[in-house]
Amino acid sequence: MRPNTLAEAVARIESGEPREAVLAEFVDAFDLSPSDAARYAAIEPEPALTGDARLNALVGAIAEYLAKQRRLGRVPPWTGGAARRLKEPWFTASSPSPALREYLTFASPGEFSSRNIFTEERPLRRPHGTSGHR
Repeated sequence: MRPNTLAEAVARIESGEPREAVLAEFVDAFDLSPSDAARYAAIEPEPALTGDARLNALVGAIAEYLAKQRRLGRVPPWTGGAARRLKEPWFTASSPSPALREYLTFASPGEFSSRNIFTEERPLRRPHGTSGHR
């Protein structure tokens, strides 16, 4: 069953479920929500802070990114907390070359780069044929 809120997704990750799969399921559920109000309700409750600084920052970036990309008109206030930002840069590609680091630094959406997370241009993109915005 897909997590209905980002907070629920984080709780499932903390219980041992794979991060990438749970977050993808959350984005699918978010995109299938029947209204903007339902989408905002899915990101409004603050996920618990975890012992994983990267996850804490990542969920802040995801919530802000989804709110802005889907034009929900507001971003949950919790996304701006200091615990939602990394002290050191995180390049999400495994073993990125200097050229890839440069590309990710340039391509990362502001919602991610402002948290010191450097990822692809469309980080929540889903493969063709699945739900989600492309």
